[in-house]
Amino acid sequence: MDDAAAKELILETLKSKTNKSKFYLKDFYAFLPDMKKMAVSKLVNGMVAEGTLEYWSSGSTTMIGLKGAGKQHATEEGE
Repeated sequence: MDDAAAKELILETLKSKTNKSKFYLKDFYAFLPDMKKMAVSKLVNGMVAEGTLEYWSSGSTTMIGLKGAGKQHATEEGE
């Protein structure tokens, strides 16, 4: 699978998960089981750099999700 197809798969998977907006990096490994972990990590980091995905941190853990999605963005827009 090339990078463009992998990115599209990640975006489709994240958009289909309506009950959850943030994921651990290990979850992305499950989305792309045929790719090596380092390749998935580089792909996800590249998508963050492009602005497609974003990091979210609680202070003790870091999660990744679609940029602009999730409860924290809903409350910011509502204020």
